[in-house]
Amino acid sequence: MTDLSDFTPSDMMTIAAARALSNDDVCFVGIGAPSAACNVARLTHAPDITLIYESGTIGTAPSVLPLSIGDGELCETAVTTVSVPEMFRYWLQGGRISIGFLGAAQLDRFGNINTTVIGDYHKPKVRLPGGGGAPEIATSCRQVFITMKQTTRGMVDKIDFYTSFGHGEGGNHRERLGITTKGPTLLITDLAIWKPDPETKEFTVVSMHCGVTRDRIQDTCGWKVRFSDRLEETPPPSELELTTLRELQARTERAHGGKKGT
Repeated sequence: MTDLSDFTPSDMMTIAAARALSNDDVCFVGIGAPSAACNVARLTHAPDITLIYESGTIGTAPSVLPLSIGDGELCETAVTTVSVPEMFRYWLQGGRISIGFLGAAQLDRFGNINTTVIGDYHKPKVRLPGGGGAPEIATSCRQVFITMKQTTRGMVDKIDFYTSFGHGEGGNHRERLGITTKGPTLLITDLAIWKPDPETKEFTVVSMHCGVTRDRIQDTCGWKVRFSDRLEETPPPSELELTTLRELQARTERAHGGKKGT
């Protein structure tokens, strides 16, 4: 039997993200935490969820977590595989994907994401992998969920570069630019669950994970944190959720020999 007290903040983040998904969702999945969350959902409460990876695999059901979007496990278990241009033009830009999962190197309070550079673009302190398909995911998926660990380096008052557009300056900025999708509607971190304010679109803490304090959330965030008037506590993982995640991680470890997806 799984020890339900033996879970990490990362486990809680993954499971909280998995809970946000439903059986009817069509998800554009990223590698890492988003992939883990989507597959935990598929293996527990949402067996009919459709998982799509950027390489063109549709309806994939991997037994282990992929190292990259080009991992053979994705194609082997997919219902079908299409070309990348078809994936983006017909599926993504065609409005057929309900949830897009994104991570961030830097994130601001309005859900704008930087995965390009830290520092000045022309003379950066760090050059990051870039956007890949994330800018299109951010504007074309009906909703965007973001997962990341909380740090003051990652959750900043002002991002150094706009890679993926969230809610811009807040309010109706997306609408003013002609973007018709909802944008970021959920932020799941290792400490809390955040949702955008209906009017300002600033991310607000709606649920703190068990054992987490307001001070800890503020100390790991680079902006002044807003807390919901109806603040809740995130339920801890159930035995099924934690066992499923642990078994998925163990299979992945055996399959990849200690390598990790990035």
